[in-house]
Amino acid sequence: MQEDRTGNSWIQPWLVAIRPKTLPAALSPVMLGGALAFSIGQFCFWAWAAALFIALLLQIAANLVNDVVDFSRGTDTPARTGPTRVTEHGLLTDRQVWLGVWVVFGLAAAAGGYLIWLGGWPVVVLGAAAMLAALAYTAGPFPLAYHGLGDLFVLIFFGYAAVCGTVFVMVGSVPEAAWYCGTAAGALTVNILVVNNIRDMDSDRIAGRKNIPIVFGRGAAEWEYGLMLAAAYLVPLILVIQGKASMWGMLSWLSLPAGVKLWREIRSDIHGPALNPFLGKTAQHLLIYCVLFAVGLVIGGVAGG
Repeated sequence: MQEDRTGNSWIQPWLVAIRPKTLPAALSPVMLGGALAFSIGQFCFWAWAAALFIALLLQIAANLVNDVVDFSRGTDTPARTGPTRVTEHGLLTDRQVWLGVWVVFGLAAAAGGYLIWLGGWPVVVLGAAAMLAALAYTAGPFPLAYHGLGDLFVLIFFGYAAVCGTVFVMVGSVPEAAWYCGTAAGALTVNILVVNNIRDMDSDRIAGRKNIPIVFGRGAAEWEYGLMLAAAYLVPLILVIQGKASMWGMLSWLSLPAGVKLWREIRSDIHGPALNPFLGKTAQHLLIYCVLFAVGLVIGGVAGG
């Protein structure tokens, strides 16, 4: 094992490979789904914990697949300005990373058994689709991220599937409010991808990857970032107006100034390595928004709406 920039511990390359800073994308929607289930009086801790564990594992699996496949496709090169990728830097071999993928999938499937017992065949379908999507995002004959479908993938699986799936295993159905919450979590997770796509425009273009900044220009991606922010902040307002959430749901708006600041910052033409810390800020904003929204839903549930 090479020492390189990650140290000489065998576990260090794996910590780099799983990309801990991206994990709020898995944590946030499950937290929001749990809060929504609590607000309607049907929260089950063990079901929620299993959903969270599986979501984190699937995020890790997608990160590992992305690491090894992007290197094999020639997308990750020394010219890339993003954080360290373990396959590209020789910290782990292709075989080691793929073995990690299947181990993670195995753990997710094992934990999924409990949720299948609770929710039945819909959980089987959702779990299989999520695993397939984690692979198909960058691997396979039609990699989604290479054909302009990455944003849709994120919205569906980090928004609707994560929130609605979490609610379903506890409630047994998917209330309308869950779809709204899925929109909010998914939209802010899309913004993580937007920053990633803007940062990697040059290397992605060379590799033949298609996405909004490459096809329509950076300006379009910046506006996408703003539209996703707007969608997320409209959600709690709509739920309150429709009577599907109490005024406590508006706690999420405490993070609005930070969101506006982020949009202004990404429009200031920061580029290259400077976007790496901005990517972390965008992930943190997702987490803070969902924490505030979840707290509001829980308080509203305790207070009886």
